[in-house]
Parts: sequence; C-alpha cells; structure tokens
Amino acid sequence: MSTPAPAASPALPDGPAPAAGPVPLGDIFLTFLVIGATSFGGGVVAYLRNALVLQKGWLDEERFLSALEIAQALPGLNATNMSVIVGDRLRGTIGAVIAFLGMTLPGAALVMVLGVLYASNAHNPYVNAALIGVGAASVGMLSAVTLQIGRKQLGNVVDVGIIVATVVLVSVLHVSLVWVLLVVGPAAVLIYRPRPGAPTKGGEAP
Repeated sequence: MSTPAPAASPALPDGPAPAAGPVPLGDIFLTFLVIGATSFGGGVVAYLRNALVLQKGWLDEERFLSALEIAQALPGLNATNMSVIVGDRLRGTIGAVIAFLGMTLPGAALVMVLGVLYASNAHNPYVNAALIGVGAASVGMLSAVTLQIGRKQLGNVVDVGIIVATVVLVSVLHVSLVWVLLVVGPAAVLIYRPRPGAPTKGGEAP
C-alpha cells in the first residue's frame, strides 16, 4: 500500500513576514527616526521603500504606492505626509504622531546646526562641492526608486498619457501644480472609476 505524497507547502512571499500583532510604537518611532536622520532630499522615497516594504514588511508594493500617491497629492513634504499615513495605518492617531516626530526631529535639529555652520562657511568651495555631491546622490537615488516602482504605474497607454500630460504641464508650460492637480486628478479618477460589471484585480466582477 503506497503512502500518500506529502502536500506541497504554499509558496511564501518575498520579504519579511508581517508582524503577528500591533507594531510597537517604539519600533515605529525608531524606524522613522533612522529614515529622517539618514535620508537626503528627494532620495527619501528610496529610504522609505527600503525600510517600510523591504525590511519591515509593513506595506506591500501596492499599498506603498497608494500611500505615496496620497502623500504627493497633499500639501507639505512627501516624507512627513508618508510618516503620518503609515503611522496611522499601523497604530492609528498615536502611531501617526509618533511616526511624524521620528521623521521630523533629526531633520529639524540637523538643519538648525547646518544653517549656523553654512552661514559662516558659505564661501568655502569645499562646502559648496559637498552640497553639490549630496544633491547628485539624491537625484540618483530618486531616479533608482522611480525605475523600481514606476514600472507598476506604466500598465497601458492611458497611464503613460497621464504622466506625459502632467510632466508637460508642470515642467514645460510651468502651470501651477495646484491647477494641474485640480485638472489631471479628477480626469484620472474619472478614467479609472469603478464600473458596474467590470472585473476586479482578482478577476471577478464585483
């Protein structure tokens, strides 16, 4: 009598497993404190993705993109908006406050110190060269994370058209970002609005 073959174990998703319980507030504060202390300029998006998606597993790629889209559409810095959104998702209002403090404390303290130092060394060519290097690194990191997560937003011609229209309006025609959001945003919502009987991402009609 042959023995039944053991059932195949389900494939595990890449990255760390999600936390079994609520994320500790101290972990939220420390994570955003490190991001705020080590990220530079526009490259903060790369740090956020690396910490929240790849290391901690608090968000998957889709939820990270959704949070980033909301953060970019709201007034204020993307990094601080992201900290509030993610903190609220993890632990509610107190999580949002803790994440916001962690993200902003290092930058606020560092800017105050660097502001004093730069005021007394503004004409030093080495200081200016260092700032140019930091700016170049930020552009490089932002370009890298754009290539990594941007592929998910380029699913069809309509996606590319919305992106091109936004770039042309802001960078070429110099239209105010507020007006671009008021025009392109509702147009994108209208295009991608749920339609009765349309299949969802799981392949079934709602």
